[in-house]
Amino acid sequence: MKLQQLRYIVEVANHDLNVSATAQALFTSQPGVSKQIRLLEDELGVEIFVRSGKHLTQVTQVGQQIIDMANQVLRQTGTIKQIAQECSNESVGELTIATTHTQARYALPAIIRSFRQSYPDVTLHMKQGTPAQIAELAASGAADFAIATEGMEHFKDLIMMPCYEWNRAVVVPREHPLASKAEVPGSITLEDIAEYPIVTYVFGFTGRSRLDDAFSAADLTPNVVFTATDTDVIKTYVRLGLGVGIIASMAYDEAQDADLVRIDAGHLFASSVTHIGFRRGTFLRRYMLDLIQSFAPHLESRTVAQAQECFTAVEREALFSSIELPIR
Repeated sequence: MKLQQLRYIVEVANHDLNVSATAQALFTSQPGVSKQIRLLEDELGVEIFVRSGKHLTQVTQVGQQIIDMANQVLRQTGTIKQIAQECSNESVGELTIATTHTQARYALPAIIRSFRQSYPDVTLHMKQGTPAQIAELAASGAADFAIATEGMEHFKDLIMMPCYEWNRAVVVPREHPLASKAEVPGSITLEDIAEYPIVTYVFGFTGRSRLDDAFSAADLTPNVVFTATDTDVIKTYVRLGLGVGIIASMAYDEAQDADLVRIDAGHLFASSVTHIGFRRGTFLRRYMLDLIQSFAPHLESRTVAQAQECFTAVEREALFSSIELPIR
């Protein structure tokens, strides 16, 4: 049994049993992939895949168990390599972060700039997606860290740690009737907002559920006329007069958004918490721990180690219950 064979069956499963696509992804030949899978099946004495002629049609029951275990073996192999690399050179490597547009555009730039100055030989990759996609990227090993606010139910297989709290702001053009509300902090109400069309995030992104909960509790039905995953897109359509924008407060840039008025709405909505997480068993290299603490100063190495020792989300919540999170 070879690691190469395990990698082949995992990749075939990931490519919907398309051997040709698998071979292209692995920069090898289709006959070579097929041969190695056959050799592994012969060695194990079981069929991993059901075939129809030369085509793979489905994964057998025992085959799925083998593929799941192969995934674990490959992850552990990657961890062994990371440990060895840490000992040889702790400042060289790669780091992949999966997150949403808002985090990538507004929360992370300063962190990444500082990280690059400290670790110029670490290659960074940023992948953006929905909470479900972010969780899958981290759980599969395609990303080292997941950073997200919504959809925590998708992250059950990851060690998620709270980083900071944030809330929302209303943005309108300077000539909008609500613009005067910015002059008296706390004066805007949900009733005020509900009088106008609303432009905001797609459900499941950037704390959108908190917005819906607030209107529902006030027995109001917001007229949401446009949604997007990208805060910059939302602000663009606010400028076009499509409606009142509700965005993350941190997503308002005083220089670039000077044509818009920002009205604090933190008193109207429950705060949201952004989390950072990684899959259990991940070997955290020094530069990975440094990035975590740079993003969330209270997440020191000792605290992260304690979070890794927690077996359930409830235990992790208890660990962080006494920590006052920063507000952005």
